Amino acid sequence: MHALTISHIRGRQRTPSLLSRLRTARTVARQRKSLAALDDRMLQDIGRTRAEATTEAARPAWDVPAHWTS
Repeated sequence: MHALTISHIRGRQRTPSLLSRLRTARTVARQRKSLAALDDRMLQDIGRTRAEATTEAARPAWDVPAHWTS
């Protein structure tokens, strides 16, 4: 069973605040920088290749799935 929130009951989603969006972008940028810093053994441990990590790290901080910002 899914939990209902006021926004679900009203049939609309809340738009995230600018501050919330900036925090998300900052967090994503930090995580991508950390991913790029992992060595090949660590990447192998998490099931990623150097090419995948490099591609992900090169994405802009605002390029995230929509559900991360809602």
